[in-house]
Amino acid sequence: LNHLAREAVARCPECRFFFCRECIAEHDDRVICATCLKKIVKASAAKRSPVHLLKRLTFGAFGLVTAWLFFYWVGQGLLSIPTEFHDGKIWRTGFWNE
Repeated sequence: LNHLAREAVARCPECRFFFCRECIAEHDDRVICATCLKKIVKASAAKRSPVHLLKRLTFGAFGLVTAWLFFYWVGQGLLSIPTEFHDGKIWRTGFWNE
């Protein structure tokens, strides 16, 4: 349809026109032309509701809180290690040196 001098390799299932290799794309396991692909993507973007945005924000906030809690607990665990461990005294007075 767009390049008359080129050989057509596929037919768009939406508009039923023939296209060369450069004018088609694969989408959802179908070969489709760029014009129909734009229409499909635009229609699917319009279908998203505010609930979808709320859901994404909720999962994002949950992920941030989970990551914060994980690193907080790791930090608390590191702070609970006795000072002797860091000084090296615990290694000199361990049960294996007795």
